[in-house]
This record gives sequence, C-alpha cells and structure tokens, in this order.
Amino acid sequence: MRREQEFVDGLYARVDALRGDVETAVTDALAQGNTPMQARLERDILVAERSGLLAALNAVDASLCFGRLDLADGAAHHIGRIGLREDDAERTPILIDWRADVARPFYLATGHTPMGLRRRRHIATDGRRVTALHDEILDLGDETRTGYEDPTGDAVLLAALNSARTGRMGDIVQTIQAEQDRIIRAPHQGVMVVEGGPGTGKTAVALHRAAYLLYEQRELLAKRAVLIVGPNPAFLGYIGEVLPSLGETGVLLSTVGELFPGVRATATDTPEAARVKGRADMAEVLATVVRDRQALPDPVVAIEHDREVLMLDDDLVRVARERTREARLPHNVAREHFEGYILNTLTDMVAERIGTDPYDGSNLLDASDITQIRDELAENPEVWSAIDQLWPRITPRRLIADFLAEPDAYLPQEDAVAVRRPVTRAWTVADVPLLDEAAELLGEDDRLARARAERERETQIAYAQGVLDVSYASRTYEFEDREGRDPDGDGSEVLSAHDIIDAERFAERHEADDHRSAAERAAADRTWAFGHIIVDEAQELSPMAWRLLMRRSPTRSMTLVGDPAQTAEAAGVGSWADILTPYVEDRWEHTRLGVNYRTPAEIMEVAAGVVRAEVPDFEPPSSVRSTGVRPWARHAAARELPAEVAKAVAELTPAEGRLAVIAPRALHRALAARLDGVTAGAEPDLTQAVVLLDPRQAKGLEFDSVLVVEPGRFGTSDLYVALTRATQALGVVHAEGLPPALGESLAVA
Repeated sequence: MRREQEFVDGLYARVDALRGDVETAVTDALAQGNTPMQARLERDILVAERSGLLAALNAVDASLCFGRLDLADGAAHHIGRIGLREDDAERTPILIDWRADVARPFYLATGHTPMGLRRRRHIATDGRRVTALHDEILDLGDETRTGYEDPTGDAVLLAALNSARTGRMGDIVQTIQAEQDRIIRAPHQGVMVVEGGPGTGKTAVALHRAAYLLYEQRELLAKRAVLIVGPNPAFLGYIGEVLPSLGETGVLLSTVGELFPGVRATATDTPEAARVKGRADMAEVLATVVRDRQALPDPVVAIEHDREVLMLDDDLVRVARERTREARLPHNVAREHFEGYILNTLTDMVAERIGTDPYDGSNLLDASDITQIRDELAENPEVWSAIDQLWPRITPRRLIADFLAEPDAYLPQEDAVAVRRPVTRAWTVADVPLLDEAAELLGEDDRLARARAERERETQIAYAQGVLDVSYASRTYEFEDREGRDPDGDGSEVLSAHDIIDAERFAERHEADDHRSAAERAAADRTWAFGHIIVDEAQELSPMAWRLLMRRSPTRSMTLVGDPAQTAEAAGVGSWADILTPYVEDRWEHTRLGVNYRTPAEIMEVAAGVVRAEVPDFEPPSSVRSTGVRPWARHAAARELPAEVAKAVAELTPAEGRLAVIAPRALHRALAARLDGVTAGAEPDLTQAVVLLDPRQAKGLEFDSVLVVEPGRFGTSDLYVALTRATQALGVVHAEGLPPALGESLAVA
C-alpha cells in the first residue's frame, strides 16, 4: 500500500503544479486587454480551454486514481478519472483516462478472458489517502500474491452498494460492469434506448456514456454541448455532480419545463389537462389557431388616405393571404410578404383613381409615380393598423395564453374544460412544448432587430473612424513637430492605423466578446442544435415534448433511458416504437439492463408482486444482493397517522445515510408538521437526513431507507416506483387499506 500511496502523492503533486500553471495562464491571458484580432481570438480560446481544464482538475480532486492494470508482459497502467501526462507529451501517460481503449480491460477482463492482464487492482481512497487495495488474479498460472487478493472480485462493488447515501448520485467509474461498459462505449451514433428496471444503473450508464462521448467527440461536443433532460429539478440536483466528478463540465441539465428560454414552469396541471396538452394532434390544433389569426375583413376594412377612403374587402385580402401562405413561411416571418401584397393592392387602387385618363382609360402614371404612391401609403398609420388587424404579429406566449383561455373552438368540450384557464403568467410543464410549437409556427420577424443592429453598427463604425482620424492627425503632428519637416512632402514615413486597418474592421475588433460556454449559450437559444441529448425517464414524455426535443437534435444523436413499467404520466408515450417511429422509423438501437444493483431481493419481491397483480408475466430485474431484512407494514388510526409516521421515521432513519418518506401530496403538510427539520415543497433538499416526497418526485432517486405512507392511494406505476427506492430497508404505514398484492407480502410490525 505504501508504493500506491507514493504514486498517488506524485499524481497530486502533478495536479497541483498543473493547476497553478493553468491559473497563471488564464490570469495572464485575461490581463492582455485589447490586442489584435488574431491574438484576442487565441486568448479567448486559451481562456475557455484552460478554464474548462481547471474546472475538471478541481472536480476530480478526490479519488483521482482508482485502479491499476498489471499486464502479462510486466508493464502496469494506472487508471483514473482523467488522463495525466508528464511535461513531455510523447511519454506514456502516468494516469490513463478510464475512457481510453487501453483502460477497457479494467471493466471487461475475466479469468476466462484475461485480455492480456495478470492482475486487476482496485484502489480505494479517502481524499488523497489510499485506504484499501483489492486485487483480482486473472492469470491463474501466476503464483505471485500481494496479500490484497479478493477471492470473489465483488468486494468493491458490494462496498459501493452498501455505502450510505449522501443525497447526491455518485459516479460508478470504479465499478462499471461489463454489460454497462458495452452500452457506455457503444459506437452507435443515432438513437440508443437503454431500458432497465429500478436499480439497474441505467441513469448512471447514460451519464457515463455522455462522459465517454465528450471524450471521443471532444471537438464536436465542445461546440454543440450535451443536453441532459431529467424528470424534475430534484433529480437534476441529485445527478448534478456525476459528470463534474469525471472531469466534464460542458453539459446543460434541464427539465422539459425549462427548455423554452425565459420560461420556468411553476404551475401544475391536472392529469387530464397534461394528457390533452401532450397529445400529438395538438400540433395541428395550434397550426389551426395560427391560421385563424390570419383574418379576413368583416365585411371590409376602410382606410382613409389623402382624403379618400380605400376599401379592403374579403376577396382582395383573401388573394393576399393565399399568396402569402404559398411561401410556407412561419406566420411572423411571412408577414413581410403579406405587407407587400396589401401595399401593392392599395397602390393599384390609388393609381387607378388618380392616374386613369377619363377619355381613353389609359394610365398616365410612370414607375416613379407608382413608387411615390406606395411610399406614401407605407407612411400611413391606418394602413399598418389594417395589416395588424388582418395579419398581426404574435408572440408564442400570447398565442398559447389566449388559446388556453378560450379553447372551445378547437377542442371537444371535455378536453376544452380540462385545459381552460384564465390568462396567467404561470406556466406548467405541459405548456412548454406548446410554447415551443407556437414558436415554430410563428417564427420571429427580426427586421426591427436587424435594423437596430445595423444602426448600432453604423454608430460604432463612425466612432471608430473618428478614433482613426484623431490617431492619424496626432501621429502626423508628432512626426512633423519632432523633425520640423516631412522629408518627401507626402507624410510617407508616418505609419498610422489607417495604413493597416479600416474603420469597419476596427469597430469589429472592439465589439463585446461572448465568453459564455456552449451550454450557457444553448440554454438561452431555443433553436440550438445539441451534439447529443440524454433523456432520463423517457417513457414519461408526451408526444408534444418529443417534438420539442427532436427539434434540438437534428442529427438524432440521443440516448434514451427509461422503463415502460414505471410510466405514470397520463401523457407518457410508454412504447419506444411509438416514441421513435415518427422521427427515425426503425433506425434505433435497443438494449436492456437486467441486473438490479440497488434494491435488495426482499424488497424487489414485494414490488414485483404489485405489478404482477396486473401483469402476470412481469419479470423484474434480478437483485445481486440480499439483506435478510423483510419489508414491513404498520396500521394506524387515521387521526394517529402523522404520529405513527414520525415514530416509524425515528426507527428507520439510519445513523449515516438518507431516509425518504414517500406519501401522497395531500398528506405532506400534516406529515411535515410532525417531522423535525422536514419541509413540504416542490424542490426538496435531498442532502437532508429525512426528505418528504411524492412518487413522481422520487423517480430516479435512491435512499438507504424508505417509508411509504398510504400506498393504497397510489396507482400501480407510482407504487412500484415508491417501493423500489430503498437500498437497505422498507417500511409502510397506512390508515386506509393496502392493495391486496402488497398486504400479502409484508411483515406486520
């Protein structure tokens, strides 16, 4: 162990020195200030790269090295969270990144297939201190022993599974299993579906796949970023430290409710409202809503111009509308075409009135006269008022708010009743895909923004020209004052900024730089195309949510993680084929994880029985361990329920680790009042010793112990989720009846 400690000490000495070098480089680069364009570009690239490296070094500061491979030829490689080299980049790395090909035997080698290894060593650390070694002998003919042999090869995995939870997901880089490694490193470039029951590690696999892709496709994904979509904010907080611990920080974590810039979903829909809003046919409904905003006169629109009244009737506007629609442009973008048709129509009206010869009917106006008439009409506010009435500019928020306030013309009565609500600034998760769809249908008329930007640019160029003129005059004066004369009479020896740059380029060099990361820029840009997207609990997303996500992945490079047996949302698609066929047909890859690493066999048997009551042939993932502790149930009188829950919490809360109380939302306030330090809220703090959740909030999470309250109020899917969150112990407290399949399998406490 002493030699490994010396090696680890050397690694951290290298990391500390590298960290200092990076900090100095960043500081020096930022201190350069205004420099020529190429130098500024190189500086910005350096700052971005070095800042990312610095974040990676800080993130992996603990447990940097976790393994060693002893090869049959006598060589050895240490494996870690990132790769490190000596100053000479040509030399063999002193620490090999776990994602490198040479590290793969660490996860796949067996005694039957040793992959060129004699021994595989797991190195356990606490911060920078080596605490334990576990050796697996892979060359059975090698009689050398170290005293750290692990006969089963499971010690590290079981230690990780039995360790106390912290409220934050840890990486599994030390314990990746063979079936997981194959998925993480899969070469498939399109859509990969990773299906698995509770505790199979599908979320961890997806996150490590993201880290692997960031390693393999660094240049592409550094520019386009990776998007990870989770079911709720608590889940995103739970997984938020995994990728940084692997040295990766250029990732955007988001819920569907946060994927429309400027909107954060804070309101809650009824299940029926969420179902209606999430249906695929809502895309056509919204398209109809937009088309209906392209109005016709009722019966005419009167415009006063030059003491005359111009009449736009149904037929004239209909022709302009149909010609505009033929361009197949988004509504707001198409408005420019509609404006042109209307202005041309009105111009023809005026030209006919004032330019027709009363004797022979000939046109007396030339092209310049027609242009003048059109320009005058374009300055008439009544013309623009008419255009606003017939083809208004619309924002996505206004369109969806108005639709939800009065949906009756577009939906069956029952559906309209479900989604109707007063105009409000509070949005739900199911509203966000509608807003995104509206944004696609409407587009953005950016003429005003472009004109404003051009004016600002002209102002900057004018200012830059002034600076150059002053510089030239000052430099010429300085030369003539110093020499008393101009030798050639033409100032040829005076080299000014005019000689090397013009005002336009000078202005460009002094425009504000965008130092945001790709992930930060992506978060603010609805049209951003991500390099790769990972979706957790993918079975829960509605068809409309999938339309939103597919827009953000034009290359269809995605990893989808989920379990159809855990589908709980009314709008959830559930079937992978139903989700993917509209977008990629059958061009997607499916894999399933079948081993449960989280849930002990005793708890998994109880949870599986609940599902089998509805689906007799249901097969849960097989658990790798057993605790010998049978889940139990305790009955309480209704008025005593909060007190009994408090008592059970005291019994179940581990000395180290976390306990989750999973209860119907309607009971949260009463339960929180009896539990010290526990609050009821939409975004619980998972780092607390005891946390109060409903089943939807608990998706994807795990705890040492779980107490389920009133399980009879949960649907089968929600109950299955609630029962499978525990790594050690499960209890149930109820005043109402238990589902028969559950009551039969629990011990009475």
